[in-house]
Amino acid sequence: MSYQRPDLDNYFMNIAILVSSRATCLRRRVGAVIVKGKQIVSTGYNGAPQGLPHCLDIGCAREGVPSGQKTELCRGAHAEQNAINFAARYGIAIEGATIYTTHLPCSWCSKSIVNSGIKRVVFLYDYPDPQSREIMKNIKLERLENFKPINILELLSTDYQQNKSADFTKIDPFQF
Repeated sequence: MSYQRPDLDNYFMNIAILVSSRATCLRRRVGAVIVKGKQIVSTGYNGAPQGLPHCLDIGCAREGVPSGQKTELCRGAHAEQNAINFAARYGIAIEGATIYTTHLPCSWCSKSIVNSGIKRVVFLYDYPDPQSREIMKNIKLERLENFKPINILELLSTDYQQNKSADFTKIDPFQF
């Protein structure tokens, strides 16, 4: 069986999933990747603002509140907000870009996406906030229907099997 390269949408969505592994939210791990000209220009995940305690450490301020409701109570910044804020902080232009996000952006993030000039949103999982779709009605909004997860361990083992001098069982993950 030969290896098949993922198309760009699947490639960037897999990276968004990996970015979500840094999230500190107790309810949902969300990752976002902003892409311009087939290059990643910014990433973000959901978590507390810099210097503040994470929900992982002190608990969720929205405990008992249904998903998609009373989002103003959330102490964390959302993945999409963090990706946009990072780009702004470092002077990275994102007008005309695409954002890949693991979940449909909420209405708060949708406003930031529209105002930042992002022209395309690709998401994997739905989110219960119908207003967000209305806010983003003038930009391209796509759910990635044929998502193909990349098996990283399989890729690593294939690479190391080809290099007979390497022992895959002794790989230090921090070398990469």
